[in-house]
Amino acid sequence: MRWGAVMDETNDDAEEDLVHIELCPDCATWQIHEILSEKNKGGGTDYKVRCEGCSHIYLLEIRPPKEVRIKFTLSDGPHSIVEEIEVDEDETIYVNDVFDHGDKLWRVTQLHLKQEQSVQSAEPNNVVSAWAVRCDLVRIKITMTEGEESKNAVKECDPEEIFVCGSIIEFEGSKWRIRAIHTGRGRTLTGRREASQIRRIYLHPPPDPRRRFRRD
Repeated sequence: MRWGAVMDETNDDAEEDLVHIELCPDCATWQIHEILSEKNKGGGTDYKVRCEGCSHIYLLEIRPPKEVRIKFTLSDGPHSIVEEIEVDEDETIYVNDVFDHGDKLWRVTQLHLKQEQSVQSAEPNNVVSAWAVRCDLVRIKITMTEGEESKNAVKECDPEEIFVCGSIIEFEGSKWRIRAIHTGRGRTLTGRREASQIRRIYLHPPPDPRRRFRRD
């Protein structure tokens, strides 16, 4: 059973008083329960409670869920590592779930059951392997072209950062003009895209400032 709590803000000062709601095993209805006593036990807590609906007194045992270790392949740009990550046994894992691990955010991309069956959701005990990609930071491939020479690099940025074709940006200590953006669906010379949509950015030197001549 899960322990629920709601806020009671009926007083004028809007003080937040916790009231505990539980399904009473005697009257079989969800009722406010009064906590008579509590005791830490087995990594959780035992509560002696009274149902305000029928006055039934009983012991409510709250225990943390067991943890299941799942083998995740974590991809951070060109690098991938395999780690076992602990998940609560009573959770359901979904593709596109985002979780925190190692001070980074990751998005679940694949879940595999036995015989490499790919699914969109699963209970932790059924998952044989899983894949996730880092989603709090994206790495965009950069191609810098100056004259006949080109070199490649990688730019790390926020997934929601906007890049605009034709705009001037500073990269590796120099100013560059965004010549084109490649999104995976093709290269575009116009418009703007979020970093999360971009596979590669093509940079050229910015145009020289126009020279102004004064007529005599």
